[in-house]
Amino acid sequence: MPPIGISTARWLLPAIVLWPFARPHLERDWPRIKSHWRLLLFLGVTGGAIFTVGQYVGLQYTTALNVSVLNSLTPIFIVACGALIFHHRLKPLQYIGIATSLCGVLTIVTKLEQRTLFDLTFNRGDIIIVANMALMGVYSSYLRRLPALHWLSFIFVLELVSALCTLPFALWEHVSGIVFQPTWLTLFAVLYVAIFPSVIAYAAWTRGVELIGSNHAGPFLHLIPLYSALFASVFLGEQLMVYHAVGFALILTGVWLAARK
Repeated sequence: MPPIGISTARWLLPAIVLWPFARPHLERDWPRIKSHWRLLLFLGVTGGAIFTVGQYVGLQYTTALNVSVLNSLTPIFIVACGALIFHHRLKPLQYIGIATSLCGVLTIVTKLEQRTLFDLTFNRGDIIIVANMALMGVYSSYLRRLPALHWLSFIFVLELVSALCTLPFALWEHVSGIVFQPTWLTLFAVLYVAIFPSVIAYAAWTRGVELIGSNHAGPFLHLIPLYSALFASVFLGEQLMVYHAVGFALILTGVWLAARK
């Protein structure tokens, strides 16, 4: 799939579908939206448009293993951005939790084989992914400044800004010959990313950060490899191994420690 095209589709489609449901909330929240338009534009450009395009473009040049390892840096970037921008400080227990859950992630992606990390080779795709993780750290840190908006209002504005930012580049991509393949798999993939990552995941992440803060929310991202392994076992028949159990235990312990107030 064209990386910019799928990014545009995952924002444009839910924006069109959600418009009738979001409209009454947008009318009520319009004064806050108008007064905070710079922040909402910034969040849409960084956490929406650039982040999704960067993720899909980076995946064109690197491996899934590299992305798994590099994505685990996101909580660290969130803590770093919170400290640099808003002078957030974590307690020692939170640092221990992040380190523990990070060890759990590396346990799963390396399968307890040390040479796996040493055999990693990095390219321009990895640089894009690392920059993307840093961008997510900035985005998550700035969520603390979000005004009191209904979740549908925020998600719609985020989707609209993201779609408008990526649409011109998606058209250029299409004219260049990088187009969608008309298959059922393409259709279901577009529908999936338009519903689950773009609406449900962003709404849940925004609400979670609002409730516990970005620093405490960051370590929960280390649950992604855990979910991936469990879903692979259930839906793809992959066998759970000892390193999965060790990684699960470390991740859950780390998240529990990092999320404690």
